[in-house]
Amino acid sequence: MSDDRRPGAPGTVAVVTGASRGLGAGLATALAGAGWRLGLCARSLPPVPGGAEAVARPVDVADADALEAFAATVLERFGRIDVWVNNAGVLDPVGPLAEADPGALRAHVDTNVLGVLLGSRVFARHVRERPGGGVLVNVSSGAGSRPEEGWAAYCASKAAVDMLTEVVAREERTHGLRAYALAPGVVDTDMQALIRATPASTFPSVGRFVRRYEEGAFNSPGWVAAFLVDLVSDPGRASGAVRLRVPDEAPGS
Repeated sequence: MSDDRRPGAPGTVAVVTGASRGLGAGLATALAGAGWRLGLCARSLPPVPGGAEAVARPVDVADADALEAFAATVLERFGRIDVWVNNAGVLDPVGPLAEADPGALRAHVDTNVLGVLLGSRVFARHVRERPGGGVLVNVSSGAGSRPEEGWAAYCASKAAVDMLTEVVAREERTHGLRAYALAPGVVDTDMQALIRATPASTFPSVGRFVRRYEEGAFNSPGWVAAFLVDLVSDPGRASGAVRLRVPDEAPGS
């Protein structure tokens, strides 16, 4: 982390991919409120939270050159990157694998797997080049370890994220990089609305997500961000684990 501040303290520099909407945009707002400086990217230009010190660019995370150039821009502005959050992800295609479009499958893997591989690579190389270590957070899902009919691509991609994070954690530990595959729980985003609108014939588990919506049983982006800040600040919080899940937020808290 930066030599003149505590990990997770105001001034921490974090990159968040997929920051134009949903969890990524919510994380950006919450981390800006904690005084963090931000590098924000997504396919469309991400909004900058009011009052935040931030670099925002449109970037396709599956484009290695574009991702490298974005990281260089953030470094030029802030001097270093302390935390990298690979949040960009997609859900489609939903439905039986036998009926999936091959192009949609390739696009899914490009974002959910290749994008995380490339982002992790960029950050690991940066951490190796300067003192102080760093924290890599790859946004995962319970779907990475629980099979869901209709989500073959999504389950497979999140399982890949879990394993690639385990490998990076081992490869980079001597360089001071901590890597986590973080399942944020169910956050009410556009992706969740898409899930609830999916017919049961395509996604048999849709009822479970509808019930969560009716009960208001969601984790807010702010709750997830607070967990992330604590994780960055306190290496012992994870007790050596790489795969983590954000605890459920109490309704109305």
